[in-house]
Amino acid sequence: MRKTDPRQLELGMALRNRAPDQESSAKLASFEEELRSFQDFGKETVVAEFPDPAVEVPVYVNEFWTAKQRAACSLHEISYRACFKPQLPRFFIERLTGPGEVVYDPFMGRGTTLLEAALLGRSPAGCDINPLSRILLAPRLAPPEIAEVEARLESLSLDGKPVELPTELLVFYHPETLRELSLLREYLLEREASGELDAIDAWIRMVATNRLTGHSAGFFSVYTLPPNQATSVESQRKINEKRNQVPPRREIIPILLKKTRTLLNRVSAEQRKVIRESGKRSRLVTACADDTPGLAANSVSLVVTSPPFLDVVDYQRDNWLRCWFNGFDASAISIWQLNREDRWSNAMTGVFQELRRVLKPEGRIAFEVGEVRGGALLMETLVVPAAAKAGLQAELVLVNDQEFTKTANCWGIDNRKKGTNTNRIILLRKID
Repeated sequence: MRKTDPRQLELGMALRNRAPDQESSAKLASFEEELRSFQDFGKETVVAEFPDPAVEVPVYVNEFWTAKQRAACSLHEISYRACFKPQLPRFFIERLTGPGEVVYDPFMGRGTTLLEAALLGRSPAGCDINPLSRILLAPRLAPPEIAEVEARLESLSLDGKPVELPTELLVFYHPETLRELSLLREYLLEREASGELDAIDAWIRMVATNRLTGHSAGFFSVYTLPPNQATSVESQRKINEKRNQVPPRREIIPILLKKTRTLLNRVSAEQRKVIRESGKRSRLVTACADDTPGLAANSVSLVVTSPPFLDVVDYQRDNWLRCWFNGFDASAISIWQLNREDRWSNAMTGVFQELRRVLKPEGRIAFEVGEVRGGALLMETLVVPAAAKAGLQAELVLVNDQEFTKTANCWGIDNRKKGTNTNRIILLRKID
C-alpha cells in the first residue's frame, strides 16, 4: 500500500480553487439541473447540505433508479457479495460519457460497471486483486450461443472416471455430485494449463463457479447461506444438523444448462453484437487498485466504482470455495480488510492518486459508498478529503434512496440503515 505524501493535501486544497474548463463546467451544470428536476419515480429531489459543514458540496437525494429486481440485462445475474445494481453505473455512464469512451472500475468485483459499459457501447476497463473477478466477467463480454454450450457439455465425460475427492466438502455435496464437480474442475484446470481453455470452457467455468453453493435446487449444494458467499465447513456441518438435512444428489450438467439459458435467453441479437464489439476493446487487470501500470495515463473518461467498506465484507473468506474450484489459494490473495478510518483513508488516497493518473483531464469518478456502523459514519466524509489529497475535486453527492428489496430484508436490515440500501455516490473530477 502506498504512503500518502503530506504535500498532497496542500496540492489538493489548491486545486479545489481552480475553475473547470467550459465544456466540463457545462456538463456538470446540465447534470445538476437534471438531478434537481428528476421525477421519474414520482418523487421530488431534496437538496441537502454535506454532513461536514466545512465542505461546500451539494447533496441531491431522490430515487434516481429503480429498485425492481431483474430490471437490467440478464447477463448481470451472477451472484457476488456487496455488488451494486446495474442501474447505478448506467445512470452515470449514459450522462457523462459517449460511445467508445473508456469506463473503468478499479474494484470490479463481478463486473457490473464493465458489463453496463459494454452494453452501452463504451470500452470497458477493470481491475481487481481477486482473480475470480476476471473469471466471472470475461465470458459475459463474449457471450456464446446456447447451442455451443450445450454441445460442449454433452461432450464432457463425468461418468466412471476416477478422481480424488476432497471429502471435507461432503458437508455441501452428495458424493456423486462432488465426484462430477471434481471431474469438471479437473477438466477445466487441465485445459487451462495446456492453453486449450477456450471461450466455451470459460463460460462453463464461470457458470459453475456461480452455482457452487446456494439455497435452492438450482445450485450444486445442499441448503446453505446465500449464493454470494460460502460458509466454512464447520459452520455448514452445524447448518446441516440444525436443519436435519443431508446433501441431495444434484446433476451438474442440467444445472449448468439451466443457468446458461437464464443468462442468455433474454439477451437480444443487438445486445450480443454490441457487447462482443465492446468486449474486444476491454482491458481486465488482476492487480491492486493503487498500482495498475498496465493502464495508460490519461485514457479513462469515467470511473464508476464501489470500494471495500469499513467492517463490512470479508471477500477472502466468502470466496474460499470458489477459489478452490478455480485452483487458487484464497489465503494468498491480499484483499484489503480496512477496519480503521485512518487506514481506509490512506488506502483510498493511494487509489485516488492512481485514478488521477489514468483519468483524462477533467475526467470524473462516481465513487459509491455506504453508511456503516449503523449509519453513524457517512463515508463521504472520508472520501472527500482523501480525494483532495490526490488532486481530485468533489463536485456533488448523489443519494439514491429507495425501498428495500427482499434480498436486503432477508438480512434483517431496516431502510436507510447499515449501508446496504441507500447508495451514496460522490462525484469527483480530475483537475490539471
